[in-house]
Amino acid sequence: MGAGHAHKLYRHGHSPVHGLPPHTKLAAVFCFVIVVVSTPREAMWAFALYAVLLAAVAHAAEVPARFLLKRLLIEIPFVAFAVLMPFVAQGERVDVLGMSLSVNGLWGAWNVLAKGTLGVAASVLLASTTELRELLLGLQRLKLPPLLVQIASFMIRYGDVITDEMRRMRIARESRGFEASGVRHWGVLAKSAGALFIRSYERGERVHLAMVSRGYAGSMPVIDEVSASRAQWSYALTLPCAALVVCLLGWML
Repeated sequence: MGAGHAHKLYRHGHSPVHGLPPHTKLAAVFCFVIVVVSTPREAMWAFALYAVLLAAVAHAAEVPARFLLKRLLIEIPFVAFAVLMPFVAQGERVDVLGMSLSVNGLWGAWNVLAKGTLGVAASVLLASTTELRELLLGLQRLKLPPLLVQIASFMIRYGDVITDEMRRMRIARESRGFEASGVRHWGVLAKSAGALFIRSYERGERVHLAMVSRGYAGSMPVIDEVSASRAQWSYALTLPCAALVVCLLGWML
């Protein structure tokens, strides 16, 4: 339980971005997203500059463009929602390629796509340069409620446990000749899901009892003290500060 858990978004490296304390990166990404959301949608050039800033961070973090773009696919549902907005929104209409589209819907779609993509890209860069365990330590350092940090920690750890249990159950089914190929096999899959829930619940109870027997009283001990120097804070806040300048220019110009 105390071991580190690597995740698929993390990319091992030794860049200056990797070396920053996790709470400085969390604060930087949060401030950057706030600035991006606060930017007027009409300032299209500002969003292009934000993308350049993120590209500079990706270069400093040695994160390849292909790695970043591949993980941006997670926002496809939001893209689908944005594409529908010009068709369903009300207000002034404009003809584009023979289609009658809403002006407000077009602006809304641009707003969702631009700000959503930048926010997801910043989050992917954060996950690519910070391990899950470090993220939890960063949240703890930023004084997030301890109960929320514990819930997130257990969720991450038990996610791996449940995934591994599902894999073993699948191998057991296949070793007995089972192969789901239609509706008539849904009953077996439903029973497997029920068995998985019971096993996970029982394992959670056993782990809780083991923790209580070792002195757990509602709070986890802090093993690693994470601190950051003034230079590290300055380096981490370069991104949101540069974005803030762009945002202010977007409102003034």
